[in-house]
Amino acid sequence: MKSTSAKFGRCCLLLLLAIAFLVESATCRGAEFELTKAELVRARDGLGNVLQKLRDGKPVRIGYFGGSITAANGWRPKTLSWFKEQFPKAAVEEINATIGGTGSDLGVFRYQQDCLRHKPDLVFVEFAVNDGGAPPEQIYRAMEGIVRQTWRADPTTDLCFVYTYANGFEEPLRRGLCPRAATADEHVAAHYGIPSINPALRVIELERAGKLVFRAEKDAKPEEIAGRIVFSNDGVHPLDAGHDIYLQVIREAIGPMQPNAAPRPHELREPLRADNWEAAKLVPIEQAMLAGSWQKLDPQKGLGKSFGNRLPAIWEGTTPGDKLTFRFRGRTVGLYDLVGPDGGQLTWTIDGKQHGPRPRFDSYCTYHRLASLRLAEGLDEGEHAVTVEIHPQQPDRGSVVNRVRNEPNFDPKRYDGTKAWLGFIMMIGEPVR
Repeated sequence: MKSTSAKFGRCCLLLLLAIAFLVESATCRGAEFELTKAELVRARDGLGNVLQKLRDGKPVRIGYFGGSITAANGWRPKTLSWFKEQFPKAAVEEINATIGGTGSDLGVFRYQQDCLRHKPDLVFVEFAVNDGGAPPEQIYRAMEGIVRQTWRADPTTDLCFVYTYANGFEEPLRRGLCPRAATADEHVAAHYGIPSINPALRVIELERAGKLVFRAEKDAKPEEIAGRIVFSNDGVHPLDAGHDIYLQVIREAIGPMQPNAAPRPHELREPLRADNWEAAKLVPIEQAMLAGSWQKLDPQKGLGKSFGNRLPAIWEGTTPGDKLTFRFRGRTVGLYDLVGPDGGQLTWTIDGKQHGPRPRFDSYCTYHRLASLRLAEGLDEGEHAVTVEIHPQQPDRGSVVNRVRNEPNFDPKRYDGTKAWLGFIMMIGEPVR
């Protein structure tokens, strides 16, 4: 699982961010999305509950909820070690709820399963990079949903938003502004009094001072980078020195919060948006919903084992015409699934209206990885009938096959199939049994 997330983060995240990196400002969407001022730290209501427990030497669980930058062996384990060193009497444990290359739009649906059920005392939320290409309205709904799910479950759980760096963010940051996704996050953080930490701003400060280069270019001469920190190889995922920058900023932010942050329950204020995704959930797929060749994968081997910590049940369909059918009452529905080299295409109908086909394969599918497919959003609140079906036509695999066909051990059979792998139904609403 770890290697899968790492591969995904190194590759397809760059595609996910491409649109966002062309945008220096969100003013084209109206004054509501004007980029906000960037600051290293906004303490707001602080982290009083978890800091008090740490000072008292009580057991503490710290959740890390984000993408591949947080999944990496970097600022996440580094900050966890720092907490243990600073508070040696407290038993500090980690909840690693990261998935490379995914944003808050999937995160809000999986949050209960991957993080909240483990009862965290503090959750670092890091989606500002992976949300880079998302509309601000979507970020608002998802991030507010994460906040409200947290404090609905336990109002003493502290939250902290973390804004990491990726190529393309330097333009707004050099002007002292948060990029678009971090701006949307800041609106949510300000509304609920959530502290935020912006290590991306420190990266820009060091680059501006001539102490850092964003990425190691292949043709760079040694004298061009001598004495400077090389932040990354790809402009997104930090090398160890880059993660040390994140650690330093977070350490500097939390230190001053300690004497002033009073422990108290967080107030679940009036929603920032009435259409927020607090009700987002994962609904298990039952065998009665399936027709055709579907088989539940063995959780002890293959894909069932590789992804079992996120998808405890994976249904694999291989034949065109295999169907998933269910009814629900609500507004938003989707699938939490896998894509891969032998992935096929899905079509679906909602209340008789057909959609798709949509490939469960893309130009980075030299391996299988977690993914999601939004089937519908903004439906009326009534009851809806949904049928998902494997399409007979395979997706165009040329984007991958043409790239790897000359590699050793290339096997064209790996890129042949009409398979689908379903883990959960993502739903804002209720299933109708």
